[in-house]
Amino acid sequence: MASMRGESPLKILRASISRVVMVKLKDGSEFVGRLDMVDPTMNVVLSDATQISDGGEVPVTKFGRILIRGSQILYISTNYDQVKVLR
Repeated sequence: MASMRGESPLKILRASISRVVMVKLKDGSEFVGRLDMVDPTMNVVLSDATQISDGGEVPVTKFGRILIRGSQILYISTNYDQVKVLR
């Protein structure tokens, strides 16, 4: 974790493009998908997105590509294990 010290969240997100991430929204919704894009206001575009519930155990809805506004994001996990969602 010491190697990440001093790096901005935006730089970490940009390094995670094309990887599977989990995005948790302020309303409690969670989405898992491949990170396609992130902009300076933390808006993100996910492809092959799935809305999940119960901590990733239950897929709720599958989407193609979605845009999530940065102002609605609580946090983004860049080290998300997609195996739980794709059962």
